[in-house]
Amino acid sequence: MQKLFKWGATAVVAAGFCAVAGTANAADPIKIGAFLSATGPASFLGEPEKKTLEMYVHKLNKDGGVQGRKIELVVYDDGGAGDKASTFAKRLIESDKVDLIIGGSTTATTMAAVPLIERAGVPFISLAGAVVIVEPVKKWVFKTPHTDRMAAEKVFADMQKRGITKIGMISEDAGFGKSGRDQSLLVVKNYGIEIVADEVYSPKDPDVTAQLTKIKNAPGVQAVFNFGFGQGPAIVTKNFKQLGIAVPLYQSHGVASKDFIKLAGPAAEGVRLPAAGLVVPGQLAATDPQKPVVTAFKKEYEEAFKSDVSTFAGHAYDGLQIALAAILRAGSTDKAKVRDEIEKTSGYVGTGGLVSMSPTDHMGLSLSAFHMVEIKNGDWMLMKD
Repeated sequence: MQKLFKWGATAVVAAGFCAVAGTANAADPIKIGAFLSATGPASFLGEPEKKTLEMYVHKLNKDGGVQGRKIELVVYDDGGAGDKASTFAKRLIESDKVDLIIGGSTTATTMAAVPLIERAGVPFISLAGAVVIVEPVKKWVFKTPHTDRMAAEKVFADMQKRGITKIGMISEDAGFGKSGRDQSLLVVKNYGIEIVADEVYSPKDPDVTAQLTKIKNAPGVQAVFNFGFGQGPAIVTKNFKQLGIAVPLYQSHGVASKDFIKLAGPAAEGVRLPAAGLVVPGQLAATDPQKPVVTAFKKEYEEAFKSDVSTFAGHAYDGLQIALAAILRAGSTDKAKVRDEIEKTSGYVGTGGLVSMSPTDHMGLSLSAFHMVEIKNGDWMLMKD
């Protein structure tokens, strides 16, 4: 597959696209829509996603656009609210008449928009985590992040290697957290692990010591696994430390951002979680095909925004890459043709891993795309397999 963004020389994109005969008038822009949680409780997801899309669309347009056509990016901020996401998806489809949608920072906002998108027949690449987004397969819906089920499997495999057989589970009671808990319950027995305490909390709860105390007092708990995103996991981590719980604490990939480490502070030391190679590019093997991709993306993002890169920025980059590659192969922005080409994505090396989709897999990542990392001295440390 052709590499669309060549770091420091995005003009090759315009040249590559111009080599393909387009079916639209060269003056017509390619319209990409997005609804993202740029503000609100999920802003640590949506803000870097928005920045990433804007940065690369600007680069492409500066270098002449695609097939001689500029890209028009239309972004709405849903604030993490499902009803707003649905409203904005409708606006993108009916008023803005976009060719393709990239977005949905959270599972809740994504799923609120899916019915509209499916009815309208617009290619949609979600940036959210839950497996329900792509299972069962929906004709027009794809996603770039690893699923919650994959996160659970990666965590349980690590626990199994450490001889852990009994754990406490704590999770948010909605959206990504609820889906993660449900998926964990489905696969945990495959690893010889028993959940002996199972607690939930609201994303708005300022304290979860009551739930963690129950877990602490449960017989035989050897580790604790939290599923959630935003401030909730940071509160769990702080309360965990305050209660002096002396077993390993695991989080999901929903906290794979330096923002989590900053929020949790010293309490985050020793926390383990599955994450993409983007958080530890310098620690990847020299032979890892992801290494040059994530190293370059991290450098470009951090130079542009003077802030730490996160896996969530990478999800948006991968979504845009996959979308534009599909348009290139389709030779137009015909929605059905682009949808078909997204589904044919094969061998794409992105920030999330090696992606190969199919009619039965609208994500295309294997469990090998995840790495186990541990927080050491306020930074990510790659755990050796």
